[in-house]
Amino acid sequence: MPSGSRRRVPGLRRSEVAALADVSVEYYAKLERGNLAGVSPAVLEAVARALNLDDAERAHLLHLAQAADGSDALSRPRRRITKAWTAHRSLQWTLDAVTAGPAFVRNGRMDLLATNHLARAFYIDVYASPYNQANLARFQFLDPASRRFYPDWDQAADIAVAILRTEAGRNPHDKDLHDLVGELSTRSDEFRTRWGAHNVRHHGTGTKRFHHQAVGELTLAYEGLDMAAEPGLTLTIYTAEPASPAEEGLRLLASWAATEEAATTTSRTPPTA
Repeated sequence: MPSGSRRRVPGLRRSEVAALADVSVEYYAKLERGNLAGVSPAVLEAVARALNLDDAERAHLLHLAQAADGSDALSRPRRRITKAWTAHRSLQWTLDAVTAGPAFVRNGRMDLLATNHLARAFYIDVYASPYNQANLARFQFLDPASRRFYPDWDQAADIAVAILRTEAGRNPHDKDLHDLVGELSTRSDEFRTRWGAHNVRHHGTGTKRFHHQAVGELTLAYEGLDMAAEPGLTLTIYTAEPASPAEEGLRLLASWAATEEAATTTSRTPPTA
């Protein structure tokens, strides 16, 4: 943009965004107010380019426009909430075949739907929490134990809210998601502030730090894979760098989990006569 008068705040003026997107200021102002019904894909792409949106933000804008005019009502299936989702046998076999790191399936609401043995042990705080019902977002914002489990708590909180915000754009008719957001907004100032920022992101790959109650610090890489057979679900696998302290930590976690399982099995076995 050509230089002009000194700016009081950073970023583009509304008129400049409109010029870059080749639309009138009045029309762009209407879009800013959320009046997206009937807007053409070309205009949305132009606005996305003008604002330098990344892939996640661009997809979120398109989802919002679809929800506004109902164009996806027939093409996008709605997830039923009357029947609990369960992993089919081959998916559970796949998870169980991953033995060197935690592997699990979650939905966009961050419910843990299926895990391998190591993921169950890895998320023992989540499953033991009275607050979360095996939901990572509830654990993050409602359970004080999350402050220990996530050493970089603020970063983990930002990611959790961005995942939920992305899901809200992708599936705006999900009543369970609406209920979850309402609950967290009511009970957590940290969540409410982040939700109001409207940040979205694709959570595909990266590195995170954790502190497990049994094995201590773990720095793990993760890969999140969208499941083609189950739209809206993500398969995530955590791994450790070879020959690193985290790799030894995962081996200790597997041993600890086996010991805990054996002790539980023994306590449930009735004595023989």
